[in-house]
Amino acid sequence: MTIKVLLDFTITQVIKFTLYFAIWHLSGLLVTKKGVKVNYTRKINHFSLLFIPFILDFILKGTNTSGGNESLEESILYSALGLGLGLLYLLLFLKPIRSRIKMLGVAFQSIDRPEDRPHTLLWITTQSAASFLVMIPFTTYLMMIDRMELVFIVMLINGFGDGLAEPIGIRFGKHKYKTYALFTKKKYKRSLEGSACVFIVSIIVILVHFASFSSIQFIVAVITIPILMTLAEAFAPHSWDNPFLAGVGEILIVLILLV
Repeated sequence: MTIKVLLDFTITQVIKFTLYFAIWHLSGLLVTKKGVKVNYTRKINHFSLLFIPFILDFILKGTNTSGGNESLEESILYSALGLGLGLLYLLLFLKPIRSRIKMLGVAFQSIDRPEDRPHTLLWITTQSAASFLVMIPFTTYLMMIDRMELVFIVMLINGFGDGLAEPIGIRFGKHKYKTYALFTKKKYKRSLEGSACVFIVSIIVILVHFASFSSIQFIVAVITIPILMTLAEAFAPHSWDNPFLAGVGEILIVLILLV
């Protein structure tokens, strides 16, 4: 890794985490000042975590006169470094730190659902780590076969399907069911209406990516992915949806490409 590459990576990470903090802090103000439900502000943060890295990388690579090309090894290294820095960022929200720095305390309010306490930070940190660890081998494989556009299938379903499931379930959910959570015996409620978001979004995303598949691959994808992604979201542990959705989606896409 050259000095220039290291500098570019550092600048990118600083911009990324500045944007994260700004969004989380503004979301926290919505909770503390406007009484907005944490269930909604968490999803704002959910979208930021999923899409800011890709949007920022796209913008910066588009303005990079060297073309923004990087080897497979460099891509894996950047992903690993980004994961490590992301986990360090989340550790800023540990209670001894956030209780002393008001802005961090406000930002934490945007993700701290009362029903998740005292596991809020533990679940977010472990889910984030698991999600990235699941995504890294998948994106590496797609880079090797020059099919990186397929990574957006998993991202969009995870982002919009799971992202909308909770607010839709809270607002319109009438048919409830329970799911378990890690590190606790407590059960948490979900709704069929919320889970239906994953199913509908999955169908839309597959239709948008019609050109990425052969005819038979498309048929298999539109039949299997919506159903299995919906089941993955339904049976995933509370606050641990993302790695389950990513893992199931990735396995399905790899298998479909073999058809």
